[in-house]
Amino acid sequence: MAAPFAYSLVATDLDGTLLRDDDTLSDRSRAALARVSAAGAQHLVVTGRPAPRVRPLLDDLGSEGLAVCGQGAQVYDVGANRLLFSVTLDRELAETALGKIEAEVGQVYAAVDQDGVDGLTLVEPGYRMPHPTLPAVRVERRDDLWCEPISKVLLRHHALSDDELATAARAAVGSLATVTMSGPGTVELQPCGITKATGLALAADHLGLGPGETIAFGDMPNDIPMFAWAAYGVAMANAHPELKAVADEITVSNEDDGIAVVLERLFGVHRTPADIIGGREPGGYEERY
Repeated sequence: MAAPFAYSLVATDLDGTLLRDDDTLSDRSRAALARVSAAGAQHLVVTGRPAPRVRPLLDDLGSEGLAVCGQGAQVYDVGANRLLFSVTLDRELAETALGKIEAEVGQVYAAVDQDGVDGLTLVEPGYRMPHPTLPAVRVERRDDLWCEPISKVLLRHHALSDDELATAARAAVGSLATVTMSGPGTVELQPCGITKATGLALAADHLGLGPGETIAFGDMPNDIPMFAWAAYGVAMANAHPELKAVADEITVSNEDDGIAVVLERLFGVHRTPADIIGGREPGGYEERY
C-alpha cells in the first residue's frame, strides 16, 4: 500500500539525529517509526556507520529492508545480510591522502572501516573512538590499517577543531577523496564522489521511489547532500550551523525526540495529556520556507 501522505520515504541519520546521545532509541521514536510503517511509507537509515555497526540497531527495530551505510558507500540489504552496492576507497590513494594532510597540519590519528558485512573498524595508536559503544580493533602501526579493502578513513587531530581539520583535509586531498564531517571528532575520507545522497538515490530507486517523495533528517554537514537530494530536509536543534542553513525546517534536538515530533505531525499522531505528563514532551519547532 502506498503511503497516503506527502512523503513515502523517511530517511534518517542515526548519531545526533534518530538516536539519543547514549546511542539509544526512545520509545516515542519507535512508536513514530511504527506509525510510518503502518501508513505504508518506508523508513531508511542513512548513516556514516558501516553495515556491521548498524546491524544490531536494525535487528532491534525488526527491519528487513535496506539501509544506506558508510556515508553512501554501502547499500545494505538487512534481511539478506548482504551489500547490494559497495564501493571501496583505494588503500594506496588513502595512504597518499593521509600524507598530504599531515604535510599541512602535522600528525593526525587514523582509523578505517573495512568493507563487507563482517568488516572491522581498525584504529591506529593514538586514535580515540568518538563513539565508545562501537567496537574497534587496535592495531600496532598504520600499515596494519590497509590489510583488507576499506570503505573509508576516519581522522582526528590533537589540536585542530573538526571544522579546521575538514577544511585543511579538503584543500590537501583535492579530488583524491571526498572529505566529510559526520559528528564530533569524526572527519572522514571516502571514495571521491560518494555521499549520502548517492547512496540514498540508489536505495530509493531500488524501492521505486524518488526525491520528490522523500523527507530527510540529519544533524551534520555530511547530511547536506542528502538534504539537497530530498524534497524536504529537517535539521535537529543540535545540528551543525552549515546544515541548519540549508534545512527546510529545524525541529527540536535528538534528546527531545525531534524526529518523532515531525513524524507525529505528518502522519497524524496526536499526543494526549497522559502522554505529555508521562513522558518527555519537547517544545515546538521552527519551519523555514
